[in-house]
Amino acid sequence: MLTQLDRPYPEIDRIWAEEARNRWQAYKAGKLETVYYENVMSKQSSCHTCDTRKR
Repeated sequence: MLTQLDRPYPEIDRIWAEEARNRWQAYKAGKLETVYYENVMSKQSSCHTCDTRKR
């Protein structure tokens, strides 16, 4: 199963590249709400259910 995760998937790469282009265009056009890095990290660090150290 792990060997399947390491295989390249050109279709998935293409889809993500398209998504990244669309998001960049939306950002440049002012159509995408941005979030400060500090806010994201603060929210993530306070999320107890997201803490992978508990596993």
